[in-house]
Amino acid sequence: MQSQLKIFNTITGKKEELVPLVKGRVGMYVCGPTVYSDVHLGNCRTFVSFDLIYRYLLFKGYKVRYVRNITDVGHLEGDSDTGAEDKISKKARLEQLEPMEIAQKYTLGFHQMMDIFNNLPPSIEPRATGHILEQIEMVSEIMKNGYGYEVNGSVYFDTVKFAREKGIYGQLSGRKIEDLLTETRDLKKQDEKRNPSDFAIWIKADPSHLMRWNSPWSIGFPGWHLECSAMSTKYLGRTFDIHGGGGDLKFPHHENEVAQNYGACNCAPAKIWMHGNMLLLNGKKMSKSDGNTVTPEQLFTGDSPHLSKGYTPMTVRFFMLQSHYRSTLDLTDEALQAAEKGFKRLMEGYKNLLTLEAKGSDEDVEMNNRLEAIIREIFENMDDDFNSPRALASLFEAVTTINAIKNGHIAAEMLRDDVLNSLQSTFRTVLFDIFGLKEEQSDSSDYGLTADLMGLILKLRHQAREEKNWSMADTIRDTLKELGVEVKDGKDGTSWSVN
Repeated sequence: MQSQLKIFNTITGKKEELVPLVKGRVGMYVCGPTVYSDVHLGNCRTFVSFDLIYRYLLFKGYKVRYVRNITDVGHLEGDSDTGAEDKISKKARLEQLEPMEIAQKYTLGFHQMMDIFNNLPPSIEPRATGHILEQIEMVSEIMKNGYGYEVNGSVYFDTVKFAREKGIYGQLSGRKIEDLLTETRDLKKQDEKRNPSDFAIWIKADPSHLMRWNSPWSIGFPGWHLECSAMSTKYLGRTFDIHGGGGDLKFPHHENEVAQNYGACNCAPAKIWMHGNMLLLNGKKMSKSDGNTVTPEQLFTGDSPHLSKGYTPMTVRFFMLQSHYRSTLDLTDEALQAAEKGFKRLMEGYKNLLTLEAKGSDEDVEMNNRLEAIIREIFENMDDDFNSPRALASLFEAVTTINAIKNGHIAAEMLRDDVLNSLQSTFRTVLFDIFGLKEEQSDSSDYGLTADLMGLILKLRHQAREEKNWSMADTIRDTLKELGVEVKDGKDGTSWSVN
């Protein structure tokens, strides 16, 4: 009998059976990136986790509408909602570009990185700037219901009134409204708020702000939290099945989303809230200021003091799958080396499995029963809140038997034909369809070699430009373009990427 999928619900603190609002269909919203810089590795881990979740829901036979947004306005510096500059506007001003140029550049980069990690695209990928009308409408509904107030053209959500009347503010994050009220923060527009915990849902734009829209309250822009409430409602309905994101979004982002949805329609946005945990580097939180950081590109090329070499994208994906999405994951060079060996062993085990031929003339009942139990355990583990590390452990247990048969330590006659067929089908489905792994034609050392060769080529091109040998410089660039390598010259130097 097939087990029932259970998911840990952050808001209730326990695992619950997935019972979709509409039978056979699942609506899932996952908070996407703010596209003002290259996607960082911690975000990649979150999106790999939800790609696994998406893939497994599809495997279970659900028709899934997976919505993942692009934040291209409203996310202010320091995750504040007042007295700070919009991250995309700031980057546009510094680089003397239009904000949409910045958003487009980093959205394309984000998509490229998702492709590299073999993540499936979402069903819908809405942008905040494409849904300003929906956000203005939601602000109006919140104000009409008495949970929003306007001061000097900005509109704030009244958290204290909401908490007193609904009694749920802080339920998702575990924060207490009393604690929030006693917080002291030095914010420029703090005096506009009735309470320190109130947050902006519409912000009046100052003259220097590059992104602005007309509204009933002022020329301005929506608050960061508002876009997800408006877009999830538009594409998934007022209440849907799953809302996900990184654990760092529980507060204030997701807590405020819950408040906004209740404030607008008196309904919970999602039945189940899912949160991935953080990615550490050498046991500590990643930090640029401390130098304790590594980019996805550095991970592939090995160009980092934290790494002895580069690792393939599938090695990194496999490394991420070795840890449960709700657990912290400590990235170290030693752990990546172990993952590289583990991934290689798993893929070799699969190749060995495809070469086996079952005889079944001298059946080992105990062995066949154990292999059948392993197959069941793989899916039982995945049904237990998408427990990929335990599912992997079951796969590796099967690999031990597979290799023993391949190497002649166990006679092929002992393996039943139906068990072999089931093993082959299960490995193919789990490795490629559910885990999203794929066979790689080259090993990780090629990534480092490619980076070194590109470094040499770009150095020669730079030398040609210094000598004003424009013909040679253009020839190098154009030849690389023909080979699928795009070279970009910028203020910070020359970069390259594979198309």
